[in-house]
Amino acid sequence: MMAFKDADEVRHFIGSVFQAGFDDAEIGPKMQATGIVVKFEFTDPDADLVIDMGKQEIGHGDGMAVPNATMKMTADLGSAYWQGKVNLPLSMARGKIKVDGNVASLLKLAPLGKKLFPKYVATLEAEGRNDLVVA
Repeated sequence: MMAFKDADEVRHFIGSVFQAGFDDAEIGPKMQATGIVVKFEFTDPDADLVIDMGKQEIGHGDGMAVPNATMKMTADLGSAYWQGKVNLPLSMARGKIKVDGNVASLLKLAPLGKKLFPKYVATLEAEGRNDLVVA
């Protein structure tokens, strides 16, 4: 599997999952209702991504609300998660995904995220990044 080229690509593709969720008539309101702000700190390549569920904002974090929770992982692991290939609680237990802050609120989001897995894979394929799709 090939890696992301740079931080902008990580933010573009993984950020697109959250935009797809916000745009979904069923999932969007549920994401917004959680009101949480999550910061993802990706490595390989290094990229920060902040998602404000309440305001439905996606960004680097500058000028945004303070995160309730932070998740740290490699960009490849984040991408694999959004393809339905990663067990979140198990990865957290094994230290592959490190979480600071409100873990319970993150676990509430997990069922909503499952509905977005096919949209993420479709985005990768539509943009010619089949190399990022986990078999």
